[in-house]
Amino acid sequence: MKSIIVPTDFSPAALNAVNYAADMALAINAGLHLLHIYQIPISVTEAPLALVSVEELRDNAEKKLAKLKKDLEHITSGKLDIQTESRLGDLTDELENYCTAVQPFVVVMGTRGHSAVEKALFGSNTLSVIKHLTWPVICVPVGKEYGVGIKQVGLACDFREVLETTPVSMIKTFVKELKAELHVLNVDPENHHTKNDTQAQVVLLQTALEDANPQYHFINNKDVEDGINEFAENNNLDLVIAIPKKHKLMEGLFRKSPTKQLVFESHVPVMCVH
Repeated sequence: MKSIIVPTDFSPAALNAVNYAADMALAINAGLHLLHIYQIPISVTEAPLALVSVEELRDNAEKKLAKLKKDLEHITSGKLDIQTESRLGDLTDELENYCTAVQPFVVVMGTRGHSAVEKALFGSNTLSVIKHLTWPVICVPVGKEYGVGIKQVGLACDFREVLETTPVSMIKTFVKELKAELHVLNVDPENHHTKNDTQAQVVLLQTALEDANPQYHFINNKDVEDGINEFAENNNLDLVIAIPKKHKLMEGLFRKSPTKQLVFESHVPVMCVH
């Protein structure tokens, strides 16, 4: 059985991601894994002291996970196979270890809520996971519901070294599983798609993704993430796939300007996959 992992800290943004993942799991017949990773809070004094014992943290985590599981089982009428796990340690490291054991279809995380605390925690945690985790991570905006499913998927692509950097097999499997239509999006402020080397990359990607029958869209916008966001909203995309790479696209996705963060400000879920 396929598995979906949802790391949660029980905040509103995380609970929204849990609900999204639960609906997705029902739609694709997958099991749901609820994972809470906690750390020991330390007082900031000359002699640091643990404010809460490990036992208290673990007991509190397991009680909250049990309640969350019970609520989901009630909502889904027991149709969902739900596993829970609490771990002490670093979020990214423990999530990586858990993914290695479970081999999930996808990891689902909330982005961030509206409070200052949620913005700080989800901003750093989600970004760290996106950068380091080798499994696909879907970042769900606050308030976003799974609804009727993921039917329209956009793949943000810069047409650079496409065969070396594009996880073709994973993308085709994902789109097939969701029975979705695939749209390849290229935002090109300087019309580079007319150059021969870019056209050659387009042909390579067309051949690699042929089974998925994608549609190709060349978007003229001086700003990459603005172009993707506008296309996603105007064309009712349910998900945008982004591939973290060291170039302007990913710099744009995560730069600090509050109006330019595709992952953290988009109304459409974004899936990052290496």
